[in-house]
Amino acid sequence: MKIVLIGYGKMGKAIEEIALTRGHQILFTITHQNDPLFSKENLSQADVAIEFTNPKSAFDNVTKCFELGLPVVCGTTGWTERLDEIKTICNELKTAFLHATNFSVGVNLFFEINKKLASLMNTQSDYDIQISEIHHTQKKDSPSGTAVTLAEQILENISRKKNWINENTDNPDLLEIISKRIDPAAGTHKIKYSSAIDDIEIIHTAHSRMGFALGAVLAAEFIHKKTGCFTMKDVVAF
Repeated sequence: MKIVLIGYGKMGKAIEEIALTRGHQILFTITHQNDPLFSKENLSQADVAIEFTNPKSAFDNVTKCFELGLPVVCGTTGWTERLDEIKTICNELKTAFLHATNFSVGVNLFFEINKKLASLMNTQSDYDIQISEIHHTQKKDSPSGTAVTLAEQILENISRKKNWINENTDNPDLLEIISKRIDPAAGTHKIKYSSAIDDIEIIHTAHSRMGFALGAVLAAEFIHKKTGCFTMKDVVAF
């Protein structure tokens, strides 16, 4: 495939490395410093775009690609309030879109375990629940998109929790997310169920960005020559 990378930070560079080892070509790497490359002429040469930028620019970046009929894999988090809007545009323009808060195959397995454990713990009211996450200091959003996904899954399955909050709380209706930013952490997420008798924990720890990068490239390979909106569930065939 011929790939355009929109955003060329640490994740963009890791994606480039993985893509090249899998036989793909990186046509352009587009950043805020070389906006002129983000043109119809350049994007029309590509098979797919992979977008990792920031919450303020993601919607416009994805929309611009759609207008040119270019499928997009997007890993930018912090703008999920506009996801339904972008999916509508994708379907209207008959292109392809895949957004994920985390592209790691291991994390997507972790998501499934989280949902199952939450469903089992719904009736166990003696246990309180906390999510904690650690990322590097350059992480732009807090809590992480992965932590928000984990929280939303728990809220869907545990009726005693009504919403999540990104701080310590004594309110039993709220699901606590504790975010820490420590270098050089690639990403750790922990779900902890605590009672007076015991604790139950599930943890995912990333050793590097390569798992996320590989997942993003797998997602790009998956949506190539497809139309519609997809998730990592489709890629890993859960």
